[in-house]
Amino acid sequence: MGASRKGEFSRRWCVLSDGVLSYYENERAVTPNGEIRASEIVCLAVPLPDTHGFEHTFEVYTEGERLYLFGLESMEQAHEWVKCIAKAFVPPLAEDLLARDFERLGRLPYKAGLSLQRAQEGWFSLSGSELRAVFPEGPCEEPLQLRKLQELSIQGDSENQVLVLVERRRTLYIQGLDFMGWLGAIQKAAASMGDTLSEQQLGDSDIPVIVYRCVDYITQCGLTSEGIYRKCGQTSKTQRLLESLRQDARSVHLKEGEQHVDDVSSALKRFLRDLPDGLFTRAQRLAWLEASEIEDEEEKVSRYRELLVRLPPVNRATVKALISHLYCVQCFSDTNQMNVHNLAIVFGPTLFQTDGQDYKAGRVVEDLINHYVVVFSVDEEELRKQREEITAIVKMRVAGTASGTQHAGDFICTVYLEEKKAETEQHVKIPASMTAEELTLEILDRRNVGIREKDYWTCFEVNEREEAERPLHFAEKVLPILHGLGTDSHLVVKKHQAMEAMLLYLASRVSDTKHGMMKFREDRSLLGLGLPSGGFHDRYFILNSSCLRLYKEVRSHRPEKEWPVKSLRVYLGVKKKLRPPTCWGFTVVHETEKHEKQQWYLCCDTQMELREWFATFLFVQHDGLVWPSEPSRVSRAVPEVRLGSVSLIPLRGSENEMRRSVAAFTADPLSLLRNV
Repeated sequence: MGASRKGEFSRRWCVLSDGVLSYYENERAVTPNGEIRASEIVCLAVPLPDTHGFEHTFEVYTEGERLYLFGLESMEQAHEWVKCIAKAFVPPLAEDLLARDFERLGRLPYKAGLSLQRAQEGWFSLSGSELRAVFPEGPCEEPLQLRKLQELSIQGDSENQVLVLVERRRTLYIQGLDFMGWLGAIQKAAASMGDTLSEQQLGDSDIPVIVYRCVDYITQCGLTSEGIYRKCGQTSKTQRLLESLRQDARSVHLKEGEQHVDDVSSALKRFLRDLPDGLFTRAQRLAWLEASEIEDEEEKVSRYRELLVRLPPVNRATVKALISHLYCVQCFSDTNQMNVHNLAIVFGPTLFQTDGQDYKAGRVVEDLINHYVVVFSVDEEELRKQREEITAIVKMRVAGTASGTQHAGDFICTVYLEEKKAETEQHVKIPASMTAEELTLEILDRRNVGIREKDYWTCFEVNEREEAERPLHFAEKVLPILHGLGTDSHLVVKKHQAMEAMLLYLASRVSDTKHGMMKFREDRSLLGLGLPSGGFHDRYFILNSSCLRLYKEVRSHRPEKEWPVKSLRVYLGVKKKLRPPTCWGFTVVHETEKHEKQQWYLCCDTQMELREWFATFLFVQHDGLVWPSEPSRVSRAVPEVRLGSVSLIPLRGSENEMRRSVAAFTADPLSLLRNV
């Protein structure tokens, strides 16, 4: 016990009975050398074979911070001991965790969901890249997919550390006696496990982070680079970059000036070429190549769609992301000299892992790019957003290069703090990747503004002509917003006074939809039509996750109008010259598929109604991610190790509750243990 080499183990006769694990000098001994009560066990771990000298071992960690190490030669015996000990110390509440083999099983203090004011004790099991949890207030939670974590960070100092895990719409804080053991195991499980696509760190859309990192960087910095993907980077730099990405892509942040676009593009090509099963898989590779020889274009595209569905989910998502990217690259072939045919020559052999002699590989890639919209079922809204962002990036890069005063990719803009005055303006360099949250924090840092507990600092787009303003979503890219700003508009960073009330409303409601009466008026100057009087009229609205519908009255069965909700921009305020019936109104802008703008105005009877409607708009437009989780905002001064920085909302409860939890953790991490 407690040894790391086989010769240092002490042979003992062990007995597990009535919740007590006793170990004796030998099987004839009457008095045990020692015993471990099941109630004192906090963690049971199963290391990899041969980790400690014995082929099969398991570790028992107790409340007294003692670690016991047991070794056996037989895998069956080791498995049986682990199973019996687990049953002895895991309560009935968490017995579902025993249904699968695990690398680590135990109880830990945690905070999550609605239980934010005091720590509770939960039961956790680590199996592969899944972390399963059972909390006192409910059944077994959906497992956290560790390779899909948006953030894995450590808060607090070396004495009092808290592990923060953020998955899509879930945030979990854990701490425990065996903290370092759990930390190491979770970090290992969250890293890439092998060379295949499915074993990589994955994003929300099942796209490997390594692919996303490279594609995003080249989109921001290399779309206009001559010979992009055709030119090769430096071998040594490419190899070092690829090794870093393979080890932990989430922690690699590519920055212009530090990495050359050709090194990044070469790393991506090498990664795709070296995939053991290939992007199109060995089993289906031939079918893809044969499909390229179908003469009828419509039949060929239909075949590609069939084959795409048959790919494993991660492969399918990666193919779409890559072809989407190449579609953007060829849009700028006048500058980068990489048209569809040239890209196909490069990527055909790469994706099908051939020697370049088979022309069919290039033809498949060429077909997928040419028929990108149809093959991948890309809707108009997705294409529009993609086009807007790319256009903004390229225009800003061209402007930056022409001026000679800034690095390509950056744009200088004026941002105001709290109000538009000369003494509050800040001139900020906006890189293509900057989000509204990052811009907000930079402005506050420049002016040494501290963020207190109930502060909801936000960047607003203010339209002076329309007398309206729109709070930017925290993850919204700033560059496309700047590209579309008119001369009457500007950006201002200020507190969002209604955010706390909106978050409380979202946390308490039971449905993702909203309906009710509002005053409605169309902008006839834009539409060329409208209601006879041109004034405000009562209309009934239903807002759900896909669209906003307008009905003439509550009893109407068919809507008069319908708009896709994600294509709407909603501004707080209505210009006074329209004589709005109440002061609780907002302006809505919709861009059609033909890029024509429609605009109308809505008014509510009370401020609370306005906030509820606006909160619901934010919720459905951004898939429930209304406000970021708080580590980046509240705990910026706390030393931490980050593997990611995407901010999401908690398992349950409002973001305000989550903010209080983070603040409490930062102030006193040990409160976790004292409150259990």
